[in-house]
Amino acid sequence: MEKSEKTIVVPHDFTEVGDYALEHAVVIAPIMENDIVLVHIVKDKDDIPLAEKRCEEIAEKTFKKYFIKPRYIVREGSIFKDIGEIAAEVDANLVIMGTHGRKGIQKITGSYALKVIVSSTVPFIIVQAPPEKRRFEKIVFPIDFRSENKEKIQWVNYLSKYYKTKFYIFKQNYKDRLFQNKIRNNLLFTKKFLDSKGIDYEIHTAPGKKKFWQETIDFAKEVDADMILVMTTKDISLADYALGADEQHIIANKEKIPVMCVNPDPSLRRVGGFSAMGG
Repeated sequence: MEKSEKTIVVPHDFTEVGDYALEHAVVIAPIMENDIVLVHIVKDKDDIPLAEKRCEEIAEKTFKKYFIKPRYIVREGSIFKDIGEIAAEVDANLVIMGTHGRKGIQKITGSYALKVIVSSTVPFIIVQAPPEKRRFEKIVFPIDFRSENKEKIQWVNYLSKYYKTKFYIFKQNYKDRLFQNKIRNNLLFTKKFLDSKGIDYEIHTAPGKKKFWQETIDFAKEVDADMILVMTTKDISLADYALGADEQHIIANKEKIPVMCVNPDPSLRRVGGFSAMGG
């Protein structure tokens, strides 16, 4: 996918996982030729000077260690709204955010992370630990019956331009014939695209004995995946996007595997779904 934007946004809550997110950004930025912008949101404008001082200290420390100096933005507001807005303002093509997991007690916990992700059209990479490798060589690509699965394809293409990545397609095991057909269509669409781009991949089927999210995490651990690529789910009863249960568990997975989250593009629904994309 061609993108003109060259900025990675890193929300930082001055905790350890904020440092982890910045470490991931430092690894990714030179490969993708991105700048890095630290973002910190305060509840009271009186807290801005101290927060700016801490951001400057982090930026200086990062420069001394990696020879990369992030810019930073400190703003009064809400992380659920302003992180997405700032990402749009700086023309970001990626947000890397740390999370403390679903049961965390810090500022950006797993449940908070979900609300932040759906506030933006920019993809998020959610991390819980420092980077173990410098490249995304193995990415698990779960496929279920939802049409939104096809929107992940553009990011497969985007990532493959910067990394020599092998994608592990992991399709859901469903007994219902209707869902089987939908999964088959998504798989055929994905295979056709990957073949056309010469992207390396394998296809695996979930055992179907556990929840799909659990089997996805188990499989990612089995193949030693560097990342899991998921779509968020649109809840048609709400005006905003909400993450389905599967994504919630995957994002806060106990194996601490990074997860790239992509929000569905509402414009594709306005123009009649994926027929224009060949799906």
